Amino acid sequence: MKVADQMKQICDKYKLPYIFKASYEKANRTSGTSFRSIGVEESLRILEEVKRNIGVPILSDVHESTQVNMVKEVIDVIQIPAFLCRQTELLEAAGKSGLPVNIKKGQFMAPSDMKYAVDKVKNAGGDTVLLTERGSFFGYGNLVVDYRSFPIMEEFAPVIFDVTHSVQLPGAGDGKSSGNRKMAPVLAKAAAAVGVSGFFIETHPNPDQALSDGPNMVALHEMDSLISTLLSVAHASR
Repeated sequence: MKVADQMKQICDKYKLPYIFKASYEKANRTSGTSFRSIGVEESLRILEEVKRNIGVPILSDVHESTQVNMVKEVIDVIQIPAFLCRQTELLEAAGKSGLPVNIKKGQFMAPSDMKYAVDKVKNAGGDTVLLTERGSFFGYGNLVVDYRSFPIMEEFAPVIFDVTHSVQLPGAGDGKSSGNRKMAPVLAKAAAAVGVSGFFIETHPNPDQALSDGPNMVALHEMDSLISTLLSVAHASR
């Protein structure tokens, strides 16, 4: 609740729309022993509480087509995880939901091929589709962001830049991914200069204590400054 409340205040300050993202279940952890959820029903209850008390729309990952009807009364935007961006049945179920759909580009996907993922959602009835860039595999355990992907994918849908997953170091050992959060502002400023429709940024009051993706995260107390910088870069590059 603290993160949603503080981020809503920051975004209101800069007159920016804000969508709160959290997972009701982490179904794609590297290790089966990693934390996944406090329980789907309890997680959805908390997301609904955040939505009601803070007054923000909710985005969450959906991993299986059978989950769409279960969550669509709580969340406002369905997110298709990067590893599942080619799963036709899942994309079609998301399109039939009537909700906006954010598809994360697979780390293994050419940006031009994301057209077909968008088509699957739209052909199933989805009116609003977003694409999110989150880096591409660069050998084992590393990602690289090709900024040419932004204008390519913008031909199909508005593009969001996932700042913090793009600095992830996948499968970095010990059964979990790592990351380099110091690079997050660097990549974000480059994306602001190129031009994107929005930013996906993971944050936490104490990233080192986060149960997932802590090494990638921007600390909550740094978010105001980062957003201010990104707005300045975007304005200067117009």
